[in-house]
Amino acid sequence: MAGLKVVVLERRPVVGGAAVTEEFHPGFRNSVAAYTVSLLNPKVIRDLDLAAHGLRIVERRIANFLPLDDGRYLKVGGGRTRQEVAKFSRPDAERWDEYQARLQAVADVLRELVLETPPNIVEGSPLAAISELIKTVQLANRMRRLGLDRQRELLDLFTSSAGDYLDGWFESAPIKAALGFDGIVGNYASPYASGSAYVLLHHCFGEVNGKKGVWGHAIGGMGAITQAMAKAAAAHGVEIRLSAPIAKVIVERDRAVGVATERGEEIRARAVVSNLNPKLLYLRLIEADALPSGFRRRIETYRCGSGTFRLNVALSELPDFTALPGREPAEHHTAGIIIAPSLGYMEQAYFDARSTGWSRRPIVELVVSSTLDDTLAPPGQHVASLFCQHVAPALPDGSSWDVHRDTVADLMIATVDAYAPNFKRSVLGRQIFTPLDLERTFGLVGGDIFHGALDLGQIFSARPVLGYADYRSPIRGLYMCGSGTHPGGGVTGAPGHNAAREIVRDFKRGRLSITGSFPSP
Repeated sequence: MAGLKVVVLERRPVVGGAAVTEEFHPGFRNSVAAYTVSLLNPKVIRDLDLAAHGLRIVERRIANFLPLDDGRYLKVGGGRTRQEVAKFSRPDAERWDEYQARLQAVADVLRELVLETPPNIVEGSPLAAISELIKTVQLANRMRRLGLDRQRELLDLFTSSAGDYLDGWFESAPIKAALGFDGIVGNYASPYASGSAYVLLHHCFGEVNGKKGVWGHAIGGMGAITQAMAKAAAAHGVEIRLSAPIAKVIVERDRAVGVATERGEEIRARAVVSNLNPKLLYLRLIEADALPSGFRRRIETYRCGSGTFRLNVALSELPDFTALPGREPAEHHTAGIIIAPSLGYMEQAYFDARSTGWSRRPIVELVVSSTLDDTLAPPGQHVASLFCQHVAPALPDGSSWDVHRDTVADLMIATVDAYAPNFKRSVLGRQIFTPLDLERTFGLVGGDIFHGALDLGQIFSARPVLGYADYRSPIRGLYMCGSGTHPGGGVTGAPGHNAAREIVRDFKRGRLSITGSFPSP
């Protein structure tokens, strides 16, 4: 849209990375990896006019449904959370509104930073240092708006565990479990691990159709988002090449001048932009001697591995939960259905995975997307995503995930079946992604859905490495635009938005003007 000539090279036969919709069983389609919408930034939707290119997002009728071992249940969202929490604790119900207000106040300030380039640590350039100092002062002024009390809240959320943070607010296990799930999603850690409260906060940034904190579903699955983006790109003249894996980034005279495909084709360009996990970009596609040694060592120790196991299942009927019986579509069927009744359950799941490779009582979020989108399954039948947490990215005994794929998939299905006894027999077909499958198929190193852990050492000005938080790299002309940059993981569009802004600035300032026979932008 700024007038540059753009070519997109996609390794797979379909664009979209992990946000794609595919048929996985005859007549059944689903979002095969990323599976729900909230973090997709409204400005990205507007800028690309995604609605005009077919994107439509519908809201869940309630946010979450938590069936419990004792036959009770908790519903979250739909304006009824407080009365639902009161079933378990009146003091918790009375604290709910204050909890929400404080969390959203912090989330609102951080939401403003999502589409901004973080202050960058720079050396050697006084003017650049001054520019970054100004950014830091502006950031401090925003933090000051919170007031001292909520600045303390912010500090807690950045440094505390999700478990400790929630224990400070509530006494009943169900509400802490429903909220604490967001602290371990894509985060291979105990809910009592320091920093997990930030992961909880990260999931509060989103909105659907102008409503903050709401979760929804893209009609046609997550692929509807990326296909709409592809149509928007094509409308502006972007060339998209499928099944075009890259062998290396071509570096000459300390700058990126193009890429070479695995087929041997060289494509020359004034700028190369990567949305890969930083480990894949810097350790596989670039010669070691082209990078500063200290930077490469940091990338080698960049932390990845979120302990995620994904299942897609074709169902003959809806799950019939013991806690809330019924096989006809109801509001709880549209929710994120969380199988994890307490923080203690989640912590034990992590301990199990660390010692044996996967949790004996797994954490599962079940989303029956066909209850909101009847285009995904034949009439009267359904598709569901099982988003399972706390399996080891690499198995502790050194064996391959290929050996254990079906065993663990059986366990995940049995876990849901314990709460909805018709579930196992209703499964007509399934698609399995272990952490190894997620890496091989989508480039999610260690199955890491965020392209790197979201902790204090790897967020904001430190993502992916201090000194390179501005979407630029140590190699002139090479940029990063994926979830390994600020603001991190999730289907947000924000890293690409921010990287595009910095690239266009560099073109306008002449930083990418080079000699040689390269096409004009």
